[in-house]
Amino acid sequence: MPKADRDASALLTVNAGSSSVKWALFRVATPPIRTETGHIERIGLPDGIVTVTDPATGRQARRVAQVPSHTEAARLLIEHLTESGKGAGIQAIGHRVVHGGNRYADPNVVSGEMLEELRRLSPYDPEHLPAELALIEALAGRYPQAPQVACFDTGFHQHLPPVARLMAIPRRYEKQGVRRYGFHGLSYAYLMEELERVAGREAARGRVILAHLGNGASMAAVRDSVSIDTTMGFTPTSGLPMSTRSGDLDPGLVSYLARTEGLTADQFHHMVNAQSGLLGISELSPDLRDLLAQEGRDARAADAVALLCYQGKKYLGAYAAALGGLDQLVFSGGIGEHAAVVRARMCEGLEFLGIHLDRARNDTNAPIISSGQSRVTVRVIRTDEESQIARSLCRLLALHANQ
Repeated sequence: MPKADRDASALLTVNAGSSSVKWALFRVATPPIRTETGHIERIGLPDGIVTVTDPATGRQARRVAQVPSHTEAARLLIEHLTESGKGAGIQAIGHRVVHGGNRYADPNVVSGEMLEELRRLSPYDPEHLPAELALIEALAGRYPQAPQVACFDTGFHQHLPPVARLMAIPRRYEKQGVRRYGFHGLSYAYLMEELERVAGREAARGRVILAHLGNGASMAAVRDSVSIDTTMGFTPTSGLPMSTRSGDLDPGLVSYLARTEGLTADQFHHMVNAQSGLLGISELSPDLRDLLAQEGRDARAADAVALLCYQGKKYLGAYAAALGGLDQLVFSGGIGEHAAVVRARMCEGLEFLGIHLDRARNDTNAPIISSGQSRVTVRVIRTDEESQIARSLCRLLALHANQ
């Protein structure tokens, strides 16, 4: 094993999705420097895909593997880190944990007590929490010397005003932790830090709408750098229509489908998380790129794109009202960063809010896509949840070291 690999101290970040695991290695620095990224896709499906990329050269190694579970994904990750020698210097491991419930918001070192609470919370998000717990436990067994840190996706929204947290159901459920939490918090925290870096502290403390548009999609209203509302609520299924998630629905649909089709709670849950959204409306694909290519000749594809843009436009107007005006609008996520047509359609007709896009800038995904006459600065900022986890790791470890 090369001496540089043996001696280098590294941070490992792990970002588990319902059917994927992303990881990254960082060299400890200010800010942390990424040295490797990896992605295990199609977990639970035939022919999973494992990709490892060197950020310095762009060189990519890609192979097919059988990955029936997140436990197997953890084994493949550990095997890669061991065989490459890159696991020898791991100083700490950071995990994106989707839900922290009422108890956990800030990044925190994983303990037995935390694991017990997260197991209790697993019904809040059965797509993500069990997978995240499996990865934490597997990595703890291989790297017992490395503290593991949970970074909660709900943390950015921990200071939502009471009126934005409440759900209009019997109050007793609030005591059980049933309320609006919000998600995509690691992405939003990163975007706010980047906004301050590129535009200054005054801009970041103004009236900001963040639009994280990807396979999962949400928006957040931020004032004085604090989230005051967000589209996702108790679970990541609510809010905007997404690739396979429905977004907001009439709750009466649950009993209607139970009566007419005998749909169970589990079947309904699967439908609104895995068979709905862009896929459900289009009956073609959950991938926006496919739908944009088909919308000129398939009305179902056109409907799916139109609904996403319409709902995004509605939330832009609603959040501008909640903020009392708008100063900055930031698009991010795979769709937000690359789909110029979606940004244009969401902003179309919002000139009364002071939003005017520059077509040429928008078409090239420029950092600022608003025109000179726009009162609102409209930006495209690439999000980076892994970097945000690494930054949190460095801050937390430095804090512990100084205590």
